Amino acid sequence: MRSKEVENYKLTLKLNPRQKEILVGVLLGDGHLERLYTPTLARLKIEHSLKQKDYVHWLYQEFKNWVRSEPKIKQVKIFGKIYFNYGFCTHGHRLLGNFHTKFYKNKIKIVPCDISDLLTPLNLAVWFMDDGSIKSNRHKGIFLNTQSFSTEDVERLQKALKEKFFIESTTRRDKNGKQIYLGGINGEKLIRLIRPHIISSMFYKIPKVLI
Repeated sequence: MRSKEVENYKLTLKLNPRQKEILVGVLLGDGHLERLYTPTLARLKIEHSLKQKDYVHWLYQEFKNWVRSEPKIKQVKIFGKIYFNYGFCTHGHRLLGNFHTKFYKNKIKIVPCDISDLLTPLNLAVWFMDDGSIKSNRHKGIFLNTQSFSTEDVERLQKALKEKFFIESTTRRDKNGKQIYLGGINGEKLIRLIRPHIISSMFYKIPKVLI
């Protein structure tokens, strides 16, 4: 599309309820909203390792009407080692700018105060696919990697999980920050809740004792 056509097309864009749910999930995980040339606009950037290509493509399909071009492979260099990621970004838009205002403070991602109202089984599943991991295949324990959030934000997420889904959790600290840990029956509760929304290529994140 030409620039004028693109701008006219962007005026027609709306986030449907499902897209809003998924957006909350990716923002709790690895998704990033980037402010653009005006404070009211932002675009969503999705990028994962190449082994999670199917998951990125699933997200692309969910946001396809918001994306100008298909996902691409990107070469990144970390500590002298070459890696390959896969991702896409959306058009910049004021609706995404509104989400940026909600989920960022001073350019740092935060957990909004009304997160309990926003959480659903679908966006919990997206959060898990983005940032979940297991203790081992022999245990029901689930980690949600919340190390990038402040202690206050992690506690807010724990409270939301308990109040809305009756899922209890503890925290564990590693060198990067605090993880939320769901042990035993609570890990099982989470998987039972989100499993209908987990895509097949991400089943490796579910402990084998719960499959």
